[in-house]
Amino acid sequence: MAIQSEFSTPQSMKRRWRNFKESFIHLLLLVCAGSSVLVTFGVIYTLVSEAMPFFLEVPIKNFLFDTEWTPLFENPQYGIMNLISGTLLTTVIALIIAIPLGTVAAVFLSEYCSNQVREFFKPLLELLAAVPTVVYGYFALLFVTPILQKIIPSLESFNALSAGIVMGIMIIPYVSSLSEDSMRAVPLYLREGSLAMGASKLQTSFKVIVPAAFSGIASAYVLGISRALGETMVVAIAAGLQARLSLNPLQSTQTLTAYIVQVSMGDLPQGSIGYRTIYVSGLVLLLFTLSFNLIGQSIRARMEKKYK
Repeated sequence: MAIQSEFSTPQSMKRRWRNFKESFIHLLLLVCAGSSVLVTFGVIYTLVSEAMPFFLEVPIKNFLFDTEWTPLFENPQYGIMNLISGTLLTTVIALIIAIPLGTVAAVFLSEYCSNQVREFFKPLLELLAAVPTVVYGYFALLFVTPILQKIIPSLESFNALSAGIVMGIMIIPYVSSLSEDSMRAVPLYLREGSLAMGASKLQTSFKVIVPAAFSGIASAYVLGISRALGETMVVAIAAGLQARLSLNPLQSTQTLTAYIVQVSMGDLPQGSIGYRTIYVSGLVLLLFTLSFNLIGQSIRARMEKKYK
């Protein structure tokens, strides 16, 4: 019995050490997952707590339906729709550029090119995401806008069109990379079955592969939308700082993020009504991003259920 106990002790110690490591890793992963949730709730708490005093002084009706946004003027007005219209305008222009080009690039990388070509083009395409956004902003202002002014003489120096176009170019890698990964995850028998039925490669790509992978593609679109909504430097540099309730892409406009940048550079006293507009704008932006994420998850769940 003594000999058996002597030989079993190292094994039991190894087992206890292995169980301890597993428990420690489990606890570490739980802390990491919980910290992200805590950070999210911390951001929400900060925005809501700082924004609530604003709504005690400004009626919701004026906030939603006023046609002027001049919180820093002597007679301030707080019509948030001016900033929302500028944000949505530049986002829509960016998505018109990014979604078709990103989807076509994903189809090419997934269905048409060889592995060697894919290994060359995909990292090259993803380099667009590594370029600093301030560089994109000056690219839009100093390169894209002069070219567009030759085509459209009435285009202002600061405008939503060039900012939206460059934003679309900037988020193409987000759309194409995630979409391509989703398409490559589609089972091979769907491709072979479609081709065996006489469909061309183009028909197979857009009528079989894209619908089958649409849950992942929808996630890529939602990420692109969130990225466009939250973009700061491109719109702050190229779109202008004039908040106006207009959907004319040839005019200057101001987005929610650009306004936050503008006010953050000033010397407003903390706790003033003008200072709190930073948090109000951030809260509105958070609600927009959350809404689009919920819509994307709903579409994704519906498509997954359809193709199961």
